[in-house]
Amino acid sequence: MVNDSAHPSEAATRDAAATDGGTRAVRSVSTVAIAGSGFAGLGAAMRLRNQGIDFVVLERAGEVGGTWRDNTYPGCACDVESYLYSFSFMPSAQWTQWYSPQPEIQTYLQRCARDSGVLEHIRFHHEVCTATWDGAQWQIETNHGTFTAQFFIMATGPLSDPAMPVIETFRGKIFHSARWDHAYELTNKRVAVIGTGASAIQFVPEIQTRVAKLHLFQRTPPWVLPRLGCTIPLWQRRLFHALPWLQRLERWRIYLYRELTMPLFRHPAMMRRVQRLALWNLNRAIKDPQLREKLTPRYVMGCKRILLSSKYYPALARPNVEVVTSGIAEYREHSIVDGDGIEREVDAILLGTGFRPTEPPLGPFIRGRNGVTLAALWNGSPRAHLGTTIAGLPNFFILPGPNTGTGHTSLLCLIEPQVEHSIAAIRWMHANGISAIEPREDVQAAFNAQIDERMQGTVWMTGGCASWYIDRTGRNSTLWPDFTWKFRRRAMQFDEHEYVCT
Repeated sequence: MVNDSAHPSEAATRDAAATDGGTRAVRSVSTVAIAGSGFAGLGAAMRLRNQGIDFVVLERAGEVGGTWRDNTYPGCACDVESYLYSFSFMPSAQWTQWYSPQPEIQTYLQRCARDSGVLEHIRFHHEVCTATWDGAQWQIETNHGTFTAQFFIMATGPLSDPAMPVIETFRGKIFHSARWDHAYELTNKRVAVIGTGASAIQFVPEIQTRVAKLHLFQRTPPWVLPRLGCTIPLWQRRLFHALPWLQRLERWRIYLYRELTMPLFRHPAMMRRVQRLALWNLNRAIKDPQLREKLTPRYVMGCKRILLSSKYYPALARPNVEVVTSGIAEYREHSIVDGDGIEREVDAILLGTGFRPTEPPLGPFIRGRNGVTLAALWNGSPRAHLGTTIAGLPNFFILPGPNTGTGHTSLLCLIEPQVEHSIAAIRWMHANGISAIEPREDVQAAFNAQIDERMQGTVWMTGGCASWYIDRTGRNSTLWPDFTWKFRRRAMQFDEHEYVCT
């Protein structure tokens, strides 16, 4: 299981030996198979390699990066500070922006994969089709053959497959922000943008100056705070490179500041005071009272994701932009009819319609004990123990998992403890001759009951909005409702008494 002396390319050699003249082959992996090579998949891979545990990464695309590989729309950037939105064990002094743009994050992930030595463990263009627990190990079927592994880490992420509305009658150009068509020229086009979430508020200001007309179809206005980021000066980058401990200190400062905002989400009355800043940001940028009325949210800030932009409101105030709030009644061949019956001719429809994080596409195709699928186990409401392991799925880890999202800080603050919990479980099993584990159902139920109790009264549950944090059963199965250090303290340790062991 754990081979401290294995050469890093051992898995690659074994895979190559298993091929059969180009036919679909069974490729044996002794320990761990990871699906996905975004932050979670690469983080797990780097730590596994550091521990001498054999693994393979199955990536459906031709490059690492996950969300940050796929989202290349104009203006794409992170809304968490660069020094915190990166691995604590792989710091970088090369960030040029306080909030890193997509190309820098993608370059960082590529560098992590290369410098850590995990790149040769990645099988690109290998899409996981099904994964089945056969009673002893996982049989993972890909479009290029079957892999067997004792452990399966699902690191495909909640934002990997875009939510695409069915639009059959429109004959113009249609694409989602996560599948941006850079070959399509938007200059002087009449464009409809559907959705006003995190992606739209970034790309709308970038395309507004190029298009002839932009119709923004808004269902619910977001709360938008000004982006206060800046360029990181060269002297600071050189200083952090020379004195890494200073960068670690800066990371801690950002982390503590972010953690101090958690009580705002737990106490909506406190959040209402802070949302005055967002109202000030709206009022100073939008002078037209009718447009300001359309853009003013009617729910408590934080109920939906809080967005950062200093360009969004000024772009909407330009004369070539129209905000439509009456909904969409019909798509025609070259136009859209809104809820008031007004028809607008458009050349292209750009979808900022987000994702479905509570219903992962692989859910129906992962079969655990007794052949029960992950989708059936969850039945519309994702649940796991410590957001990482799931009763009914032996030797299975999901990164990030249910209730390991965050509304106030970096997702890496929760992914890293999940990775360490998974590795601790694997090493404990090896040391004790255990072949399979899964969380006890009563322990998993108790953990989720604690989350649900802690979630009550938060702005996510009482703020008066309908957000993608909530699954179809009405439960918030997306976010961790507390300080991240509490999750870290509990998840970093592996308690064998919480698991059924074979």
